[in-house]
Amino acid sequence: MLREVVFANLLLCGAVLAQSASPASTKAPTAQSSPQGTKPAAPRAHSRYHPDRFAGRAGTYYRVMWGVDSLSVKWTESGEVIRFTYQVVDPNKAKQLNDKKAEPSLIDPRAGVKLVVPSLEKVGQLRQSGTPEAGKSYWMAFSNKGGLVKRGDRVTVVIGRFRAEGLVVD
Repeated sequence: MLREVVFANLLLCGAVLAQSASPASTKAPTAQSSPQGTKPAAPRAHSRYHPDRFAGRAGTYYRVMWGVDSLSVKWTESGEVIRFTYQVVDPNKAKQLNDKKAEPSLIDPRAGVKLVVPSLEKVGQLRQSGTPEAGKSYWMAFSNKGGLVKRGDRVTVVIGRFRAEGLVVD
């Protein structure tokens, strides 16, 4: 008897909690709503403050094939510079990214531009090109004169044969 009372109370509590968690709509059910009359949850809106990163498979690909991880593209210096950073996991594979002969470029299909790493007279190219070491982060800066590349844009970074597509500018 006691077991039946406890079971009935659990069922009743579960039904009450389910109703309070998703309030029923007063409208009649439509083709787009569920059988209980509630609308399905809307997909989460994308925010420019929390851009979607590339998929896990892409991250694995960059680690295995190129020896790099934690790729990021940031909008800096009031948008006049776009900074690309990466962390080295395997120095032998990552050598190609630090090769001085490889001309890096950042392509933004939305803006229709291809940015390059500027070379200053006394400083040289705005990029790190020494021998990579495991666990260290490296960067390069692309000139974004005129601010054509904006935050939230999806860009492609090309360095020699290396190509990282779909990176979101933070």
